Amino acid sequence: MKRDHAIGTLVAVPATVASMLCLVLLATLAAPAQEVQTNPQVINEDYHDTSIPVSEMVQGVPFVGVSPQFVLPVRRKPGLTVVSPEPDAATQDLQEIQMVGTTNKLNFDGVFDRDHDAPPDTNASVGSTQVVETVNTSYQVFNKSTGASVFGPAEISSIFTNVPGACGLGSRGFYSDPVVEYDKAAGRWLVTILASPDRFNTGVECIAVSATSNATGSYHRYAFSFGTNNLNDYPKFGVWPDAYYASYNMFNAFTGFSGARVCAYQRSAMVAGLTAISICFQRSVASGDFSFLPSDLDGSGIGSAGEPNFFVELGETCSTTCNLLDLFKFHVNFTTPSLSTFTGPKALTVASFTLACGGLTCIPQTGTTQQLDSLGDRLMFRLAYRNFTGTGAHESLVATHSVRTSTAASGVRWYEIRNPNGTPIVFQQGTVASGSTALWMGSIGMDKDGDIAVGFSESSSSIHPKIAFTGRVPSDPSGTMESINVVFSGAGSQTGGLNRWGDYTSISIDPSDDCTFWYANEYIPSNGSFNWHTRLNSFKFTGCM
Repeated sequence: MKRDHAIGTLVAVPATVASMLCLVLLATLAAPAQEVQTNPQVINEDYHDTSIPVSEMVQGVPFVGVSPQFVLPVRRKPGLTVVSPEPDAATQDLQEIQMVGTTNKLNFDGVFDRDHDAPPDTNASVGSTQVVETVNTSYQVFNKSTGASVFGPAEISSIFTNVPGACGLGSRGFYSDPVVEYDKAAGRWLVTILASPDRFNTGVECIAVSATSNATGSYHRYAFSFGTNNLNDYPKFGVWPDAYYASYNMFNAFTGFSGARVCAYQRSAMVAGLTAISICFQRSVASGDFSFLPSDLDGSGIGSAGEPNFFVELGETCSTTCNLLDLFKFHVNFTTPSLSTFTGPKALTVASFTLACGGLTCIPQTGTTQQLDSLGDRLMFRLAYRNFTGTGAHESLVATHSVRTSTAASGVRWYEIRNPNGTPIVFQQGTVASGSTALWMGSIGMDKDGDIAVGFSESSSSIHPKIAFTGRVPSDPSGTMESINVVFSGAGSQTGGLNRWGDYTSISIDPSDDCTFWYANEYIPSNGSFNWHTRLNSFKFTGCM
């Protein structure tokens, strides 16, 4: 396969793509002034300390907990979009395309369910020598060269043993939505989880930053509260030079959805184990904002010192069909918090789409009438950022979400956004489809050469859910992907009235070579419920050295 290393060159741009670029330009010229939100809320930590090495803590096995077979509810904002009969405007069916030009490396089982929680919220990240996987509510450390287990599985809550409040309740508390990231610049692990003392009416963010690059060592542990009866649902994190940025969907126990929130946690203090604050902006319900993703740094650095973190969400102006992404910029100032700003939205016009399943549940499986949740109402973790220097220098964000296609319940829409800190453009986009097979629960990443990979689940009325990925190199025609590579085929479908799937998967990039992708997702080994397993797979594009 021919490879073009001149990143930024458009090859064989279809007329529809050219038209889309014109629409983007027109939308940019006509865009209204952006709001600059000031007067943030400063949240002081409830507690911080430094733990003993987790390898010296009592491991045991992940506990069943006080509520076995607990189905974690999906919380959505009111007023989902209507399912439109219009076909997706960027579909590329990959049934008859050349094999994706990657080399598979490791492929092994990760953490599995022990009759506890669903969905697993599968997430993994890769460091200098280790891979760490988190699920609801466990974690495990693997050797990245062999896939052998180094530590665990153990409960994520055990990292917070003896921490006062909800984070340290262990089997007496409730936990959800874990995230693990490797802070490449600092050589540290960031492990977060939402803790609740009262079955998810009240939420506390538990954050652990490793003291070294060893995920089995000591952690600097923090707890941040959001107030009684306020739940910081669906947290997502991004690593940035000046902060650990996070997004939340806030829910009040009595009034329901209370708006999206974005926060910046004081990275410099947390890496050193010192007292830390977070600086947050609360968005109103009327703004329509929901499920922001913060940008997460891949590669060696950002475009310029002091550059803001970028937040993106699905555009909030659609009714029957959607054609916008909203881009925001979060500038944080921990010295003078009042100077922090959250600016946006910058509306980016994209090819029209309809949310998969209208944002609800309609993914088919074989051998059962049980359908699975699409989570089509939000962008999927991560919003990966990379700064390219030298010839063709540019900054890129890549993002993905699930959309309905003309032949399937769901396909995977993906985007590359360039120049987010200047005049941003949707440089390319597409929808990955495979006939009547539903593709959903995607995650996307980009290596140092500009190769893009997208991992996802696939299922239909004739197959059990599988784990797969596709990808592209810069010399491929703009907006196109190569063929689908199935990583692992599940031998069962999820039954028993359980529709929860995901809620997210993850692609991360190995910092050692900046080429190797690691993908983590779930599968079902045999028909049943609360019997999910996870799989970790690594691969690289053949031209990336």
